[in-house]
Amino acid sequence: MLAFTKKELAIMKRLDTPAKVQDFLNRIPINFEKDGVDRVKSPIMVLRDKSAHCIEAAILGAYILSLHSHQPLLLHLASTQEDMDHVIAPFKTKGHWGALSKGNHVTLRYRDPVYKTIRELAMSFFNEYYLENGVKTMRSYSRPLNLNIFGSHWMVQNEDLWDIDQKLDKIKHFDIAPKEIIRKLRKADQVERRALDITDWKE
Repeated sequence: MLAFTKKELAIMKRLDTPAKVQDFLNRIPINFEKDGVDRVKSPIMVLRDKSAHCIEAAILGAYILSLHSHQPLLLHLASTQEDMDHVIAPFKTKGHWGALSKGNHVTLRYRDPVYKTIRELAMSFFNEYYLENGVKTMRSYSRPLNLNIFGSHWMVQNEDLWDIDQKLDKIKHFDIAPKEIIRKLRKADQVERRALDITDWKE
């Protein structure tokens, strides 16, 4: 079992608002998994490897929020098989929901706490969730997953957190809309598709 250093704890202690946590997550390079090995790194491993993809950043963000009176929550956004699922870390401020979100594009990013319900929060990602051909791919969202159910050591594990990833797949999900509506979705505009060329980190 690993343990956070004093420096790591001090860094996380300074990140005392969701906005500060998001800024910190943005500065962490994307984990492109160039070695071909899928990972779901724990918070301590993300800090030490200095890279993270969406679920790894969401888990780290949720943990840091939990150090500042928030519940450590994850929310799974499920897509079609042609696209990749996304994971965010929702938080609640004065009765309204926002979310930490790490991506490499201009879409699917941080949400300020202005949404009254989890559904409102999840649906704010819908029109941003599309492929290069403009097809919108988000199909459902999960209920929030509280990471406290995984005990007291998930944040300092050397091993990958596949149990969290698997639980997100199994947890109850809610459909975005009826199938007859999904079949008639309008594609994203050309200008929206071009936005996918803008990235934070080059692979």
